[in-house]
Parts: sequence; C-alpha cells; structure tokens
Amino acid sequence: VQLQASGGGSVRTGGSLRLSCAGSGFSSDYYALGWFRQAPGKEREGVACFSSGDGDTSYAESVKGRFTIDGYSAKNTVYLQMNSLKPEDTAVYYCAAREGDYDCSYGMDYWGKGTLVTVSS
Repeated sequence: VQLQASGGGSVRTGGSLRLSCAGSGFSSDYYALGWFRQAPGKEREGVACFSSGDGDTSYAESVKGRFTIDGYSAKNTVYLQMNSLKPEDTAVYYCAAREGDYDCSYGMDYWGKGTLVTVSS
C-alpha cells in the first residue's frame, strides 16, 4: 500500500485547508484511512479516521466540529477539511492506513510522507 498526501500550507487563524490522501495497492475494499499529526516537541496524535467497512468516522476531541474527514468522494482516498484553524493545529500531518475491516484504534500499518500545516495568529 502506498499513500500520497497533499494539501498542506500556511494560513492565518480562522482559515481553512483541505488535505488529500490517495491510497493505492489495497488488497480489498476494506481499510481504515486516518490522519495523524505531530507538532514540534510533541508526540504524534490521531486526528481523524475513516473506516470503509461501515463508513464510520472518528475525531480527536480537539478537532471535533472543525475538521471533517471524507472517505466517500473517491475510492481509496480521504480528504480532511480543516476549518477554523488555530495556531495549535500547526503540525506535520500524516496519512496512514490499515487494511481490513478496522478502525484506526487498531494501529496503522502504512504511512505516507507528512505535509506541513502552519497556522499563524
């Protein structure tokens, strides 16, 4: 499985960005695709997850109501719409995948290269 992430950039507080993650090489239609982020000096954290089996989505508390993960618009692809961005959202964002009918809590097996999101005040 290979993952190609794109869409990072720099915005001011309150702005929006949309990240894309295109996956390839999946062996079935069942997978979990998620976004994780790592800010400078901090541990990596889960941001949002899409499970293809039941279409379930999940979010970190810190982004609920501001971020939306979309796994339906394109097969093997997820988008992360980020609105009302805050400086604390500044981080390198990584797309990750796990094959099978799982959610992201089971751990991810494949990781894409990160894309930097910078939110200035």
